[in-house]
Amino acid sequence: MSKDHPTYIYKITSLELWENAKNTGVLKGMPIDIADGYMHFSTKDQLSNTLRLHFKGQGELVILGVNTEGLNSSLKWEVSRGGALFPHLYAELKTTMIDFVKIIKIDKNGETNLGELK
Repeated sequence: MSKDHPTYIYKITSLELWENAKNTGVLKGMPIDIADGYMHFSTKDQLSNTLRLHFKGQGELVILGVNTEGLNSSLKWEVSRGGALFPHLYAELKTTMIDFVKIIKIDKNGETNLGELK
């Protein structure tokens, strides 16, 4: 990716959708992805706040790390929360595009055991 954007982006999904993706080879989007017509991602710096704002109290979740280098023009950096640029994928996310997977727990306050990411 360019110097302006990080090499890795992160998709937050449910365990159920991740299990389905492992069987089908394609991750179906979360309800917001389907409604908006693209898949929402976060950068490493945006991830904790995204979890806290949109996923608190959901228990176990899956963080998927995707290298942006192979996404080409299907990845758009668009203004979102607070005027920051967020990565949005206008294509299906094939499991072959996912470099790593991390299962996390998030509590009712949005606190999580995110730990180290790629």
